[in-house]
Amino acid sequence: MTVLKLVAVSAGLGRPSSTRLLADRLTEATRKHLEPERPVEVRVIELRDLARDIANNMVTGFPSPALSEAIEAVTGADGVIAVTPIFTASYSGLFKSFFDVIDHTALAGKPVLVGATGGTARHSLALEHALRPMFAYL
Repeated sequence: MTVLKLVAVSAGLGRPSSTRLLADRLTEATRKHLEPERPVEVRVIELRDLARDIANNMVTGFPSPALSEAIEAVTGADGVIAVTPIFTASYSGLFKSFFDVIDHTALAGKPVLVGATGGTARHSLALEHALRPMFAYL
């Protein structure tokens, strides 16, 4: 039986991060839903650890080995869980920059579950007006 590859991308900035905790919960729920049918292999990518690599890639056009590995994991996954903190009614710059360095066709047809953490109920609006359009484009 083929193993499903699931990659969770967390753009949390702290340690521990409420964004990472949400990514873990979404990943576990997804795994529980899928595993009766097929085994699931999970990888979590913490963008906090790649922040400098992402910035360097934005200005040079060349990813570091660690960033290349993260990009390959996301683009090679069967499904992606993408979770970001919400700042000023939108995703974080780190989150957006990571997805900006991925080829804009690499996620075509790939299921993506989006999640976000925020300080108020109004932040939930960002899922519809920022995250969903970005992933629809990708």
